[in-house]
Amino acid sequence: MSLFSKENGEVFKSPLNLNNPIAVQVLGICSALAVTSQLKPAIVMGLSVTVITAFSNVIISLIRKTIPNRIRIIVQLVVVAALVTIVSNILKAYVYDVSVQLSVYVGLIITNCILMGRLEAFAMQNGPWESFLDGVGNGLGYAVILVIVGFIRELLGFGSIFGIQIIPESCYFEGGGLYMNNGMMTMPAMALIILACVIWVHRSINKEA
Repeated sequence: MSLFSKENGEVFKSPLNLNNPIAVQVLGICSALAVTSQLKPAIVMGLSVTVITAFSNVIISLIRKTIPNRIRIIVQLVVVAALVTIVSNILKAYVYDVSVQLSVYVGLIITNCILMGRLEAFAMQNGPWESFLDGVGNGLGYAVILVIVGFIRELLGFGSIFGIQIIPESCYFEGGGLYMNNGMMTMPAMALIILACVIWVHRSINKEA
């Protein structure tokens, strides 16, 4: 099969829309609610999951025929845990402030249903390249939803994007305007409502999803 065949293209594109892991499969919801109060940690979390999903898929695909069936879940967890540790240390070294914001949620990537689902459902039955595309596609599909929710929450909750003030001070009560930040946007409950709205819009647009 060609590396860039139509089938491989579908493996990559499907999770971005019609088979999105959050909007359609409703997986990875907990982290989507926990790390989206601001856009920057949402992006970092999305990219971290993408990298870990892609490379864990490749590793499991490469060794799948040598893994005894009775311990396959343990092997998958070990591979994911090793990659999570590497990514966590990289974040602490280069974007420490974001790693502090993400707190324990980077470590909890190991329990993310998206990762374990792709390893078990795809990587154990397919080759390394297809598994890599599947991992990248599902990771980016997850990241897109996090970015949307994070963008809305930071803009309406703090009036900023990436910590840069977007809504002018003159619009606030203190500046003579009528606007005030919505403190509820910083709360997990509002994240759940926004995520529900995103899922509703997605399913309304994609009736076949």
